[in-house]
Amino acid sequence: MNKDQVKGKTNEIKGKIKETTGKVTGNKSTEYKGKAQKHGGKAQIIYGDH
Repeated sequence: MNKDQVKGKTNEIKGKIKETTGKVTGNKSTEYKGKAQKHGGKAQIIYGDH
């Protein structure tokens, strides 16, 4: 696992937490920011695979 994959996984996890927090609190902005961060993390993991 290289550093891009580690950073990507970290961002993916942070995004999932932020997304869930947004859902629980009813804060759509936080929910959407979490989704974006989660997907960005997934992209970074894929980038690290190459």
